[in-house]
Amino acid sequence: MNSKIQQAILGGIVATIVMTLVMFVAPMMGMPKMSPPKLLGAMMGFSVTVGWIMHFMIGIIFALIYAYIFLPLLKGIDNNVLRGGVFGIIAFILALVVMMVMVAVLGKKPPMQGSMVMIIMGAVIGHIVFGIIVGLFVKPQKIVA
Repeated sequence: MNSKIQQAILGGIVATIVMTLVMFVAPMMGMPKMSPPKLLGAMMGFSVTVGWIMHFMIGIIFALIYAYIFLPLLKGIDNNVLRGGVFGIIAFILALVVMMVMVAVLGKKPPMQGSMVMIIMGAVIGHIVFGIIVGLFVKPQKIVA
């Protein structure tokens, strides 16, 4: 396994853990409760345990997408935190698209509680945090001459 794959897998796991912690703390700051594992499990007709597994797998896949697709595209941004934050916004948009496709295919809307504006704000913040953590773990490869 090369170091970029290792960085992406570890970064995806750590970023998913941090994003999940932010979700658990968010209601203490007035944000609605959010549980992607519960949402994924409910939409797919699986248990919350399967939802947790899917949540972490998606985090790893997003980190691999960052490492192999977006990192080269965002090479003009020198700061890892800023580059990761930009990716976090892109990841949020990708997550929305995937959710819309899942709703269209499965015909099940995710269970939402609370203000849609606050849910979207929380999701954007969570994905930016995710992207920043991934950006700190997955570094551009240095070319050695």
